[in-house]
Amino acid sequence: MTPESSTEPRRPSLRRARLHDLRHLLLFALGRLVALLATVLVGVYLTIVVANMGGQVDELRLVQIRSEVVETVRADPAFFDMPGEERNALVARQVALEVERLRLDQPFVVRSLDYLKRAMSLDLGRAEQMHSDRGSREVRDIITERLPATLLLFGTANLLVFFTAVFAALSLSRRYGSALDRTVIALAPSSAAPGWFYGIFLILLLAFLFPLLPAGGMVTAPPPEGRLAYAASLARHMLLPVAAMFLSSIFVSIYSWRTFFLIHSSEDYVEMARAKGLSSRRIERRYILRPALSPIITSFMLMLIGLWSGAIILEQVFNWPGLGSLLFQAIGHRDTPVIIGGVVIFAYLLAATVFLLDILYALLDPRVRVKGGRR
Repeated sequence: MTPESSTEPRRPSLRRARLHDLRHLLLFALGRLVALLATVLVGVYLTIVVANMGGQVDELRLVQIRSEVVETVRADPAFFDMPGEERNALVARQVALEVERLRLDQPFVVRSLDYLKRAMSLDLGRAEQMHSDRGSREVRDIITERLPATLLLFGTANLLVFFTAVFAALSLSRRYGSALDRTVIALAPSSAAPGWFYGIFLILLLAFLFPLLPAGGMVTAPPPEGRLAYAASLARHMLLPVAAMFLSSIFVSIYSWRTFFLIHSSEDYVEMARAKGLSSRRIERRYILRPALSPIITSFMLMLIGLWSGAIILEQVFNWPGLGSLLFQAIGHRDTPVIIGGVVIFAYLLAATVFLLDILYALLDPRVRVKGGRR
């Protein structure tokens, strides 16, 4: 039998095995997606109920509608020439039209389910008090205007933390017990403080005591006209919030990921690779870094979820015009549509983070998509 003929039967079996793995991965991804969507559904509905206080906000809204209608009809001089009964009837008709338009005449349960349906499809309607910088009252426009700022800030900070921590942890695993290693271990508890905590001290130090960087905002006012000038201003304003998030996450990430590298570097197959004479770089890349990626990515995604939840306070500290500050302002204005819209977007971001974690974990470790230990 020739070598060519001996490899022929193996190709179809290899192809079938790959298709089998792909089918299991797709089923695993579909199951996780359905579970995450159900979680988001429950969370958004609870937010709708809480934001409306079970319908009590509607009673306050009725009082507000009546006062606005009275102010509107009083602006017409002919209103004061009407008899008292006609005035009251006019106000009642205008209030009834506004109540019907806002569907406040329906039970709260019916309206909450309808609002849940529209919220999940991002059909968020119009804001009650707030508007975008361009003057739009559509909640979708308001959120779309703020979303890129949040993604830019948090994406930059987290990518910086991830790559810095991976390379630093890998380097420390080669210098176990050194002075630098002990220093990182000693600084690891400092990551218990959130990013906004470090942000306050960075603002006091580098924006007021030593005025080197701007204390807040996204760009200078008025914004620079040229692209390069705008990018330079944006980079200067990003330095402090990115540094705050970096300080709140970097030391514990280096410490925990260094531990993963040390565990895998002591495995028998690593010692066997060293005995075979493989280079240190190749051993680190193939036998230490690759097996440790699964727990590292899990740790990183959990840290990212924690940073999403702290976006409101961090963006308020730095006056960063993102989703967090938008949600804080909406709560202050009691603008229910914007509150629901912000929560929906954050819920989708968290669900997307968890879903990406599951997919990456399934790709790195196929055992997580094996049901009951069988394929």
